[in-house]
Amino acid sequence: MIAAASERTQRALELFAPLGPTYDRYAAWLSFGQDPCWRHFLVSCVRALPGDSVLDVATGTGAVAIQLARQYGCSVVGVDQSPQMLESGRVRVARAGLAPLIRFECARAEALPFGEASFDALTFTYLLRYVDDPPATLSELVRAVRPGGTVAGLDFFVPTGRATRPLWDFYVDHGLPLLGRAIAPGWRDVGEFLGPSIRGFYTRFPLERMLSWWTDAGVVGVRHRVLSLGGGIVVWGRRGG
Repeated sequence: MIAAASERTQRALELFAPLGPTYDRYAAWLSFGQDPCWRHFLVSCVRALPGDSVLDVATGTGAVAIQLARQYGCSVVGVDQSPQMLESGRVRVARAGLAPLIRFECARAEALPFGEASFDALTFTYLLRYVDDPPATLSELVRAVRPGGTVAGLDFFVPTGRATRPLWDFYVDHGLPLLGRAIAPGWRDVGEFLGPSIRGFYTRFPLERMLSWWTDAGVVGVRHRVLSLGGGIVVWGRRGG
């Protein structure tokens, strides 16, 4: 049973619950095709083997889980706090013919229902902005991975270039809300939410501090790559021990 969600996580539930059937299409469209590319790079950091078991946290509609299973032939457990998103994921997995390799569970990242070192690798996507204690949540994710297993995460980032930062600010403050309103009321809410959410997160937690969470959680060989001129970031490493 999932513990009561905080105000922050409840807000995330309310935002994304209605979006499952259209999420992947419009996430790609609103990111100018970059979201699928970021997910592809995330998956490439894992390098799982057939027979490995990978945990995909904040799996949403299962886009990363599907790519992991297709690319590596590994089994994947996808975890998300939204039953609605998971239902859309089950439809996608069935259509892809990957039901033997992928299963979903409704759970929160802050309290995974798995034992210590249960998985060979772990991925997570667009997660840490939605939890109350990001370092503690990251430690919980690492706990579920065997020593030596890869942990990799994807999120939006804020460009730092003199030309790219003003363009990013204009898009998230004006373009994204406008396009969201043109799609549907649910996407309007997401469009208005994302810019302040992303900007606020990195104002509170600069990159150097965020990377320190990984080391503190027991991840070794931590690396990161900023993608698409600063629009996204993938961080990865291996559980120590």
